[in-house]
Amino acid sequence: MSKTVISLLVENEAGATSRIVGLFSQRGYNIESLTVSVTNDPSLSRMTIVTGGDTRVIEQIMKQLNKLIDVLKVSDLTDGEHIQQEMSLVKVAAVAAKRDEVIRLVNIFDGKIIDATPRIYTVRLVGDSSKLDAFVKQIEQTSEIIEVVRSGILGIARGERALRP
Repeated sequence: MSKTVISLLVENEAGATSRIVGLFSQRGYNIESLTVSVTNDPSLSRMTIVTGGDTRVIEQIMKQLNKLIDVLKVSDLTDGEHIQQEMSLVKVAAVAAKRDEVIRLVNIFDGKIIDATPRIYTVRLVGDSSKLDAFVKQIEQTSEIIEVVRSGILGIARGERALRP
């Protein structure tokens, strides 16, 4: 079962996200990641959904999404070249000698410390999911992880291909 990144252009109105999530729920499909935000056109929102399933399941999901009134356009980004990124905020204990090691790992992973107290660093990382997973694995060998927040995957097609109404 492979992960599929689906991008949707939807009307920016109350209940649109709920109807889309409801479609997945009613049919027993899992959403691994969901991001939604308004586009440069305030009447439209862009949604990125990461889900899994075989070819038949993905085809069914795409057909069902296309039937929803709020949905203007649906694209399976994994059908072509695309970029996907995720952001993570990681709060870690950073005391005494551990502070230098945390800073070293943040630099290796091209992250940024966005908040610092005498005992805690909050780190922002951007990249693909495997990079964020690797950072968490490394940092927990050095320091105590207090909290992790991840944005979910954002995806966009490479080159000329674009999702337009």
